[in-house]
Amino acid sequence: MSADLSSDPRREYQLRLESRGRTVNRFERLEGRISTARGIVFVAGIAMLLVPVNSSESVSPWWLLLPATVFVGLIVFHARVVHRLERSKAAVEYFRTALDRLDDNWSGTGAAGLRYADPQHPYSGDLDLFGPGSLFQLISRARSRLGEDTLAEWFSAPADAQTIRTRQQAVYELRLKLDLREKLALLDAEVHDDLNQNHLLRWSAEPPVRVGLLRRVTAVVLSMAAVCALAAWLLFEMGVQPLLLVLLVQVPFLFSFARQVRHFVGRVDEAGSGLAILSQVLEVFEAERFSSKFLSSIQTRLETDGVPPSRRIVQLSNLIQRLHNSLQNQFFAPIGFLLGLSIHVVHSIQQWRTRFGPRIPEWLTAVGELEALSALAGYVYEHPDDRFPEIVDNGPVFDGEQLGHPLLPQSSCVRNDVTLDDDLRLLLISGSNMSGKSTLLRAIGSNVVLALAGAPVRAKRLRISTVMVGTSMRINDSLQQGRSQFYAALSRLKSIVDLAGGDRPLLFLLDEILQGTNSHDRRVGSEAVIHTLLQRGAIGLVTTHDLALTIIVEPLGSRASNIHFEDGLADGQMTFDYRIRPGVVQKSNAQELMRQMGLQLEEP
Repeated sequence: MSADLSSDPRREYQLRLESRGRTVNRFERLEGRISTARGIVFVAGIAMLLVPVNSSESVSPWWLLLPATVFVGLIVFHARVVHRLERSKAAVEYFRTALDRLDDNWSGTGAAGLRYADPQHPYSGDLDLFGPGSLFQLISRARSRLGEDTLAEWFSAPADAQTIRTRQQAVYELRLKLDLREKLALLDAEVHDDLNQNHLLRWSAEPPVRVGLLRRVTAVVLSMAAVCALAAWLLFEMGVQPLLLVLLVQVPFLFSFARQVRHFVGRVDEAGSGLAILSQVLEVFEAERFSSKFLSSIQTRLETDGVPPSRRIVQLSNLIQRLHNSLQNQFFAPIGFLLGLSIHVVHSIQQWRTRFGPRIPEWLTAVGELEALSALAGYVYEHPDDRFPEIVDNGPVFDGEQLGHPLLPQSSCVRNDVTLDDDLRLLLISGSNMSGKSTLLRAIGSNVVLALAGAPVRAKRLRISTVMVGTSMRINDSLQQGRSQFYAALSRLKSIVDLAGGDRPLLFLLDEILQGTNSHDRRVGSEAVIHTLLQRGAIGLVTTHDLALTIIVEPLGSRASNIHFEDGLADGQMTFDYRIRPGVVQKSNAQELMRQMGLQLEEP
């Protein structure tokens, strides 16, 4: 499936940026005129008040309603214009940021997903999936924690073949929905890391807080008695004693339920985290119509009894706010206490949870999937030269043509062909320092992550089966944990070997295997690890500076091959073309690099 589009992303973004810029200018002029008009109307109203002071003629107070009405109308209109102006400015910033992404100036902007970084994960740390300048930061445009969680999960756990194909179809359908992505980006609800919609999921499964009928009826009776006693005191001067008598009963009655209410409020506050943005995201997606199977099935999950989930979420949010007002609002809380509103609002929230709680997991899952698909669709739109991979059922297979690293700028991304399958299971890569060995491993791993998440890849063509990735690249010692580099490398290799032979074939990417020990042990140990991986059905690539390791491929025959990267020397400077070549590298650049760094060494 091709990701070719009917419109050029740069041209479209530029046109939209200019259009939104003109809208900003128009609203800025209108906002200035409204401010001036408000000032004129205010001065006119003051002048009408002062007319009786300076003139024998009096002005009817009813005339003051005219400037007052106009002034209030201008305030309302002004607020709407300011809101439209802020949205237009946000749209301008949105498309400027989009153009920066096309210019590869995106690192450091947007969510980095650091919360998903896991040092124990089989590949995420080595492949720069999360953190500044990561794949997550490049792609994620989710407005809720649900979307971020889903995208991170797709990157961290490859899907099965059928799921990948359905995601590809959904992403392909969404790719041209620029208006949808703009609407999501311009939602005005507050968004920050503390707002976590997953609390709503946990709250929906908690045991209910029972507010019995007797308690509710008693609360109604006492509140009516309190209102009548208050009216008798204030309107009919019957004394405060009846009110005090009612309060003498009502206070202990309400305090008997206070502990449950406080606990309930704490749990509800967590559940209410991020409801505003959740309802807005739901509203945007509810207005869309989709044709692909996956998107249609997601929308089916959002169908309720005639009222969309976004409104149900707003209902819950309003109930939570009403509960807070009845307990904490300095003006409304006394009235709430007098009427026993906390009991009734807790009951209403519990009724909401009983009725809609079972649907919450479906709603939240739908939102997460839709946001993740929309983020991938934006990536497809902005990378029209990337291609959706062909997902094959039989494997292991990794067959890529003109494969490049998705985090590198297009202009400087050197591409290579890489093929691994049942016939050729191992590529052992030798080469000089800085020649591109590690980058190739990361390019392969990153594209596998994209492919198995349902996204396009940086390649002219890619055939791939559903594999599990295991990497060993960034291995460091740990003074705090008392681990040497070699021990850390062994621990990592053990986890990779344990992955082999699982439900999915393993694709291993090992950079400088078993560094930190002597050459003999390194060769023997590396050969044993590689043979074990291959015997368990794995395929993969291994890089090394130690040319003694290149003999490992000889007993493997056609199942393994040596390839290498080379460097050159031009005008006293090291040069690299980052191209794969067959065979073992024949030279090293370590001494030349030391010389260029100014490291002067004496001959032995």
